[in-house]
Amino acid sequence: MSKAPSQESQRRTSDVLSLLDWLSGNSPEMADLLEQERVNLDIARKIYDLRVKAGPSQARLAKKVGTTQSAISRLEGADYEGHSLAMLHRIASALEKKVEIRFVSRRRLQHTRPKC
Repeated sequence: MSKAPSQESQRRTSDVLSLLDWLSGNSPEMADLLEQERVNLDIARKIYDLRVKAGPSQARLAKKVGTTQSAISRLEGADYEGHSLAMLHRIASALEKKVEIRFVSRRRLQHTRPKC
């Protein structure tokens, strides 16, 4: 059975993202790439957190959704870029949730030196 990410793990992820912000400097291209990676990470983390909180294994969720365990594993991976709205709706439905989409202002990257 999967465990929820620890506070230490979440802190390390936050530290890495801060470091990446700093390393991107003033490059708009790098900032755009980093933002896309943040989106992928956020979606993956939300799928994982919802599944773990609801209780099913990846295999059990896959069966409810009509896909494979490996597909759920990919969707929970931070480097996966193929999230589809249809699949997110299927996962949400299987976990008795709904997908909600919001449009928000873009974050400005903070260009501060990380605490290392």
